[in-house]
Amino acid sequence: MATTFKTLTANDVTNTRTLLHEAIPLTGTIVSGTYADQNIKTFTHGMFESTFDYPFLSSSANHILDITHGYSNTSFLSSSPGLRTQQAKKLNIYNQMAAVLVGHDATGSIQYFDEDGDIAGGGRKSEEVFFVNFSRLLVKDEIKKGSFTLTLLTGNVPSSVQPNACDSALALGDYGAATSYLVNSPAGEYGLLYPSSSAATAKTDPLGLLYYQAGIAVITGSVFRYDNTKPATTGSIMGPGHNSASYFELASSASIDILAGAIRNRIQNISFNNTVELNSTIYFCRANNNEFNYSSNPTYLNSSEIRVKNTTSDNPVAYITTVGLYSSDNELLAVAKLSEPLKKDPNTELTIRVRLDY
Repeated sequence: MATTFKTLTANDVTNTRTLLHEAIPLTGTIVSGTYADQNIKTFTHGMFESTFDYPFLSSSANHILDITHGYSNTSFLSSSPGLRTQQAKKLNIYNQMAAVLVGHDATGSIQYFDEDGDIAGGGRKSEEVFFVNFSRLLVKDEIKKGSFTLTLLTGNVPSSVQPNACDSALALGDYGAATSYLVNSPAGEYGLLYPSSSAATAKTDPLGLLYYQAGIAVITGSVFRYDNTKPATTGSIMGPGHNSASYFELASSASIDILAGAIRNRIQNISFNNTVELNSTIYFCRANNNEFNYSSNPTYLNSSEIRVKNTTSDNPVAYITTVGLYSSDNELLAVAKLSEPLKKDPNTELTIRVRLDY
């Protein structure tokens, strides 16, 4: 324990924030095919399915994402409640996600996902959507803005008759979001997902939303209608011989597990950079020429003589190995160890930089 203390002033302390990024590539083979769906876990409640990076019964498996589907109360799919499969759950999923990610209006009603993010300005709503919820293990503190890409196959399912039916891969990205993200969400910041960088520049045709802190991508069901190279009636979620209406047929007649599996098997690639926010407090511990030249360690003396002095006239010398940070009542709070001892005598002054990360 120290016997001599030096008070740190405001000029000796500063705070910094550092953003650390890690590239996260998720190939389609992980979410569909590598483990013959043994890494896909479905639940008896049937409200979503989870994807792991290994077979989920393995002790080393890590949860990477969840996929589910829902539609709003005003969607045309919400009609004929007795004829829609899992309609109550699909409505509940949409409302729950919208309540968390979009929030409520002045009357307390849940607001719907807005296609262009301008909720107050009205405009078209995304009423039939898929939700891709990434695990905190991947996202960390948030997804880095402008780094997200999700590539979907929007054509028909390949077959021996149509081996190239899925050649129209649609890459959705939050292009330009680093400087144009939105902040009108109770869940934090979010960006628009566009089919191309040119569409992002023109601010047209957004096909989804990406919530950075929540780590959730909201993909509109109309993504299966989008194809620049083919007529607007092409693109199916079911298989060969179906047109774009097939998505809406499946959205109303199939279970959520089937819908989640359908979009999961069409994911060709997902990539983004996650973000870890590292907050630091830096203490500049300064030892002036007349300070800390002596040690209170009992081994510093031998028969009442300083061990490091050869003659009486030599200056006292100390070797600094540790810095302790104490509270106002001199209770030890943190200890910093130096990589090697620093020699200190009346002819030298030292400034030791101590950083606490949290």
